[in-house]
Amino acid sequence: MRRKLLTFGVIGAATLIGACAAIPHGGPVGNKAVPQPAEPVDLERYMGRWHEQFRYEASFEKDMDAVTADYSLHGDGTVRVVNRGRKPDGRWKQSVGVARIADPVTRAKLKVSFFRPFYGDYWVLDHGADYDWSIVGEPSGRYLWVLTRDSHPRAAMLTMLQARVRSLGYDWSLVRVTKQ
Repeated sequence: MRRKLLTFGVIGAATLIGACAAIPHGGPVGNKAVPQPAEPVDLERYMGRWHEQFRYEASFEKDMDAVTADYSLHGDGTVRVVNRGRKPDGRWKQSVGVARIADPVTRAKLKVSFFRPFYGDYWVLDHGADYDWSIVGEPSGRYLWVLTRDSHPRAAMLTMLQARVRSLGYDWSLVRVTKQ
């Protein structure tokens, strides 16, 4: 029994690594480096509900709309992450994970896991002074999320966020607008 579990674990890990390696690079264009976080993050102010406005499409979020992310700080400094979205068939999908601070100086780089022991990078690349918007990415440039506190922000904010995403070097042709 133990041997079967080990075999399935190794096969599962290899499959996951292979699937991740097959994800097309959709990051910054040309030779431009992956952007670093613009400023430190006050995690207490970052907590709460965020509404996804646009993203790079990812297999785990494929075709989902009405996507939200809820963050809450634990006493040990980790963050509870609850992502939720509506699938094309109308059903809701929810994933619960945990994040930990990877860069204690800026607190803008986190590691997040939805199935331990595997963690991925979650970098808050930029955010509004009032924490009303946030641009999230990671070092490979494969993932991008643009979040706002308001589910239906003003057009001026969305235009500004699109310009900011482009200025960070992301390819706008790979962006999917999230329907609310």
